[in-house]
Amino acid sequence: MATATGSVSDPAALRRRGRFSIGDTVFYGLTLAAALSALVLLVLMLRELIGDASLAFDKFGLGFLTSRTWDPSNDVFGAATFLFGTALTSFAALLIAAPLSIGIALFLTELAPGWLRGPVGALVELLASVPSVVLGLWGILVMGPWLVEHVAPFLHRTLGWTPFFKTELTAAPSFFSAIAILTIMMVPIISSICRELFLNVPSDLKEGALALGATRWEVVRGVVLPYARAGVAAAMILGLGRAVGEAIAVTQVIGNNEAITWNLFQPGDTLASRIASLYQGANTATLISTLVYMALILLAFSLVVNLLARVIVTRVAARQEGRT
Repeated sequence: MATATGSVSDPAALRRRGRFSIGDTVFYGLTLAAALSALVLLVLMLRELIGDASLAFDKFGLGFLTSRTWDPSNDVFGAATFLFGTALTSFAALLIAAPLSIGIALFLTELAPGWLRGPVGALVELLASVPSVVLGLWGILVMGPWLVEHVAPFLHRTLGWTPFFKTELTAAPSFFSAIAILTIMMVPIISSICRELFLNVPSDLKEGALALGATRWEVVRGVVLPYARAGVAAAMILGLGRAVGEAIAVTQVIGNNEAITWNLFQPGDTLASRIASLYQGANTATLISTLVYMALILLAFSLVVNLLARVIVTRVAARQEGRT
């Protein structure tokens, strides 16, 4: 079967059979060029970033990743603080957004009445089209004060014994505000993908489980979620990639502070927000090269996250095929 499939899709075999016309040749070339263009663009991007970051790399080396020093007056820089801020805000937002998104997708596919699924689904997807700068402004004017007045006091009273909420939130710019904004940006992406995955679960599997006496929750837990597990993992990684690279909205609400702390009520900074806030005003070659070095780290981080997503999806899919 595999041989037959390969012979049908092989351009040389089709040409020998007289079934590969000039139109097929053009179409094949265009699609091949489109597929290779992404790889070429990535290589060119890496080449440019590596060249512009060479000054900072030669000066700071790999110690740049672990150094917390940020002293523009002496041209001494380190990225550890911003790596920490990027990881903290992104993974914390994913921890909140993932169950919310899966819950929204399950409600729209399994529980919501037909007249409600369309409008709610459209509104959730519409949220993904809101520009980052608009979300950032909303975070400053509306969400930030609301978090300070209502959410933060409750978290401090109930979870103040943890290192995450041990002090009161006195000003809106903070890790907590950045996490909230990133959560809002991740939810529509993850929920939209999960919704499509859940809709593609074969109805005969769900109906068979119901016929055997399973409850709606047991169908979701035993049929829907296991069937779509690989896709859900990929959706969460895609949402994480969205959070890692976000710059404008995070810059507006995180506070621009060079500190490593687990206290979410303190201001901080991330790689993307530091680049966005300083690059236009950078006035020394070392600072410019340092910011490009940080961009290169951010790109590498994103590539690693996507490769991990590919590995997770492949392993889960292989495990599912082994069970069938």
